[in-house]
Parts: sequence; C-alpha cells; structure tokens
Amino acid sequence: MIDWELAISTGVRFARQGPNVSLAEARAVVAELRGLTAVVQQPVRDVTGLVSQGSIGPVAVVDRPGWIRANVGGFRVVLEPLADRLAERGTAVPGAGVMGAVGSRVTGVQAGLILAYLSARVLGQYELFLPPGEGTAPANGSGNGSPAHGSNGNGATADAAALNGSGVGRLTLVAPNIVLVERELGVDPHDFRRWVCLHEETHRVQFTSVPWLRGYVQGLMTEFLLASDMDPTAIADRLRAAAGAVAGAVRGGDGQTLVEAIQTPQQRELLDKLTAVMTLVEGHGDYVMDAVGPQVVPSVANIREKFSNRRGSAGRVEQVIRRILGIDLKMKQYAEGSRFVTAVVEQAGMAHFNKIWTSPETLPTRDELASPATWLDRVS
Repeated sequence: MIDWELAISTGVRFARQGPNVSLAEARAVVAELRGLTAVVQQPVRDVTGLVSQGSIGPVAVVDRPGWIRANVGGFRVVLEPLADRLAERGTAVPGAGVMGAVGSRVTGVQAGLILAYLSARVLGQYELFLPPGEGTAPANGSGNGSPAHGSNGNGATADAAALNGSGVGRLTLVAPNIVLVERELGVDPHDFRRWVCLHEETHRVQFTSVPWLRGYVQGLMTEFLLASDMDPTAIADRLRAAAGAVAGAVRGGDGQTLVEAIQTPQQRELLDKLTAVMTLVEGHGDYVMDAVGPQVVPSVANIREKFSNRRGSAGRVEQVIRRILGIDLKMKQYAEGSRFVTAVVEQAGMAHFNKIWTSPETLPTRDELASPATWLDRVS
C-alpha cells in the first residue's frame, strides 16, 4: 500500500535543515528539554487531578529526520489492518501485484513529502502508536543518543534508546523546531521550552491516566480505515472530491479538507467521533496550559500572544497546504475544546469534569462540545 522505506528516504531528503547551533548548544538544549518534562509533571497532575497508571513511557528528543522515522513506525501500526485487507483482495485480481508495487512507491513518495513538510513544523507530540517490541527504553526516557547537529545544523539528538519506545506511548520533542520558533518569536528560550513541554506532558498524562482512551482512539481509527470503499467507481468519485477540496483550498475557501473529501458515509460518522475525542483532548491540553502556565512559565502571556500571531501570519502557499491537510481545522478544535473544558470546570469543578474520562459513553459528542450544558445534563 505504501513503500515506507521510500517514504522515509524521501522525507529525510526533502526535510529542511534546522537552525545553526554549535555542538555545545545542541547538547544543552537536549539536556534541558529532557529535564523540563519531569519539572512540569507534578503541576499538570495538580491541576487535572489525573494520576498516571504505571509507567508513563520514555521521552525522545529528536531532529527532523528522527521525527520522520519515528512517525513512520506509528503510521505502520495504524494502517496495518487496511494493508492486510488490501493484500487479501489483491491476490484475487490479475496483475494486482505489479500495480500494487507501482502504487506503493507513488504513495511512498507522497507520504514522504508530507512528512518532510510537517517535520519542520511539529514542536512536539505524544505518540500513541508504537510498533510491537518497542518497549525496551528506560522508563525515564533518558536515552543515550548523541547530538546530531553536524554540518546540517539541526541541533538535536537522535535519542536512540528512547526511540525504541515503550508499551504506553512516547513523548517526542523536535529540538531544532523549538529552537527555530523561539528565535523567530524573540521569546525567553527557557520559558518557551518549558511551555512546549507543558503541552505535551498534558497529553501524556491524559493517555496514561485513562487506561481505555488509547485503545478507543485506535479502534476508531481502525474502523475508519476499514470502512474505505474499495469499489472502483466509488474510488473515482472520492478522487474527484479530493481534487475539488484541493481546488477549494487554493481558492482560499473554507471547504472540506482532503480527509473529509474522500470519506465514505460510514467514515463520516466515525470521523465525527474521532473529531470529538481529539477536540476534547486538545482543548483539555490548552486549558491545562493556561491554568498551569503562570506557575511554571513566567512569560507565558507573551509567548501565547506571539505564538498565536505567528499562526495567523502564514503566507499564501502555506495557507493552502494547511487547509488541504486540515491543520487549520485542528487549530479551531483547540479553541472549541478549550471553551468546552473551561465552561464545564467553571460550572461544575474539575472533579465533576473528570467524569468525562469514565468511559467512551461519557465523552462529549460534537454537538455537546458546542453546548457544554447539554453534556452536563446528560452525565449528571
């Protein structure tokens, strides 16, 4: 389905170089980022009232090629059920092997180009899906990788041990991107690094404190992929819709994203559920950042203002790509989810809000996200 090795090589080849830093600077940034993830853990737990169950997993501080390689592993896990189904169907179609090989290389290049684009923009993430066997890293995620700044100036580390992952997920920080943005914004670098770690630590707390949440998200994603329409006529319709979505993005409209354009009716229902849970998770993360920020990040107000202004100052080409990939939609989810969490906590308190993590049935629907009172009535 996708030639992942080609995706990696393409992504690494086209990934932009990071900011120029010395070897000493690279090592200092890596060490600071590792340490900050531990510093923000307790404040996040104090505000959320959530307690992680068992190991919280490792921390990996990576450069852009390292981020690309790490994410391909996660994509393989998520897409494996669909790949298996396509392989089963392909054996019954004459010539399917040759066509599949060609198609996998084309999609491999496409995936690599998208990864190259994103690798210069992601500051950090909590990786939910790790390949089997990636559970041998130390629990504290210390790793023993060496700084990979070299002549390309990425100023990061390819944390070899931490990239082996764990069974619970992995908190990943992209050092060159963090350094680049803090320089562009002209903010206090130590505060900015703490601010980024705070956001990703919130996600780690969410998924390690709510045992069923990770499996629920993965289950929805698997269902979504397996609901793909394999009929050639339907696929042609989806491709025309995708072309329309790209054209709309180029014109500057607020139409469908690429994912929305190619989905089937069954997938639309599943995507609503996925969107609802991810809106909640991202909104909860934003709420916690605002609540904890003043305690641990002295210049948080300045960082938040400048970072928000930066999001809105993208050039024309950047805006088109963001619309196609749904990045702008993700930004709207942050805001909607944060408003929901704020409203519920202000009205009922954090302890009552935490009933939301009881089971999939207590999660808000997309309609309830826009109407917190409706969710409160139902859960109460």
